[in-house]
Parts: sequence; structure tokens; C-alpha cells
Amino acid sequence: MVSHPIQSLFLGTFPMGFATIINMFCFVCVPTWGQWAAYFALAMWIVDAVISVLACFGIPFIIIVAEVVPNFQIALGTLVTSFVLWGVGVLLSLTVIVIYLMRLMLHKLPPKAVIVSMFLPLGPLGQGGYGIQKLGSVAKTILPQTNTLGAGAGDTFYEMGFVTGLLFWAFGLFWLLCAVGSIAQVRKFPFNLGWWAFTFPLGVYATCTCQLGREMPSKSFAMLGTIFSLSVIFLWILVTAFTISGIHDGTLFVAPCLAVLREKRRREFERERLVNIGDNSPSFKG
Repeated sequence: MVSHPIQSLFLGTFPMGFATIINMFCFVCVPTWGQWAAYFALAMWIVDAVISVLACFGIPFIIIVAEVVPNFQIALGTLVTSFVLWGVGVLLSLTVIVIYLMRLMLHKLPPKAVIVSMFLPLGPLGQGGYGIQKLGSVAKTILPQTNTLGAGAGDTFYEMGFVTGLLFWAFGLFWLLCAVGSIAQVRKFPFNLGWWAFTFPLGVYATCTCQLGREMPSKSFAMLGTIFSLSVIFLWILVTAFTISGIHDGTLFVAPCLAVLREKRRREFERERLVNIGDNSPSFKG
């Protein structure tokens, strides 16, 4: 799978999924279990960050860990690392979105089997918008505590994070409308594992929306965040039901990378067999 030009790209889902688990650990477990849980979350963050970098600079976006680490110097190091990872992940994602947009302009909508991929740009935009807001919020607390940069630097990072998050949310709204319009136009399309693209992109877009609602505060964004969150829950239940059904009847999982690997091994076996036949033939020995 690692050597497959397309399937290898899905390795980024591992650190991305782990990041979601770490976020929920920070939300639920750290406030209940105390300081040791914060350091355990930090350890998981380090593992996830390393995996992300190894997976061609994936998008970890788990900067909320810095907010719960008790030691301010460690929190500052986590914050700076998170800014670097955010910059790498988001900027690379934006270049891919540009390529994807050009593909849509030149070749129109994707085939029905992968039409759900229209939701994928919401992932980096929603997570990037949420992440930069949290980075600004953490910087507002950590920078003054560690005497990093000048006075008021934390407030500047916080305000820039909010504005950037709002801009990312606006760009995501464009892709959300495009995706919904595409699904409405196609109407019927076959179920496959690509349907899981309904859940994560819309989920992180919902977190970005809710975070904007908390920062302003805004009842409109809070209401939209609630609607998006409920939509994610409904879609998750729907896709899970279809996935269980597909697993039961054995029609769901397809691994093109394995098919390519089998074909490659078959050709190598045929080549070795022909070589062995040539080595053992009387004419070759003579």
C-alpha cells in the first residue's frame, strides 16, 4: 500500500483519526482525571505528530493539547510546534484544493462512485479554521506567561486566529454549497467506503462553526454549528448501517493496491519461471 500512488495517500487518515481521539480525551478525560491525563495527552500528541510528519506532513491539528499542559514552557514548545505543523498541513492542503478546483473546471463533476469526494475540501478548511482559532486562544494565555515576544503579542495572535478562522469558514461555505449541489444533482449513487467522506469534513466544519460562535459570541453561528453537528450524527449512523451491511454480505472492501501487487508478483513469478526453464534447457547448456 505504501508504494501505491493512490492508496498510499490514505495513510494520512491514521494520524487524523488519532487526533480526534486526542481532542476528545482533552475535552472529557483531562478535566476529570487531572494532571497525569494532561501529560498522557501530550505523549499521544507527540506520537501523532511524528506519524503525521512521516505520512508526508499530514494535518495533525491537535493544538488543544497545549491548553491543558500544566507546565507553561512545555506548553509553549507544543504551541510553536503546532503552528509549524498547521502551516505545513494547511498550506499543502490549499495547493491540493486549487488543483482539485482546476480538475472540476476542466472535467466537470467526479463520477457517481466518488461524488462524495466533493465534501473533502471541507476537511482541511474546517479543521484549519478551528485549529488556528485554538492556536490563537492558547497563545493568548501561554505567551504572556512565558514572556515570549512583546506585550500584547498573545492578543494579536488571538485576533489573527479568529479572523483567519472566519475566512477559512467562508471558503468552506463555498465548498459546502458546491458539494450539496453536486449531491442533489446526481441524486442516486452507489454506496462505498467513500461515503465516510460525509462525516469527517462536515464534522470539523461543525467544530469550526461552533468555535466561531463561542468566540464572538454569535447565536447564528451556534445555531449553524448545532445543525451541522446533528447532520454529522445522522450521517454517521446512516453510513455505519450501510458499512455493517456491506461487511456482512462481503461486497464492501476493495483494495486496488493489493490487486496491483498481485499482478506485479505474478509477472515476477512468470519471469523467474522462464529464466529457470532457460537455465535447464539442453540448448542453453550446450
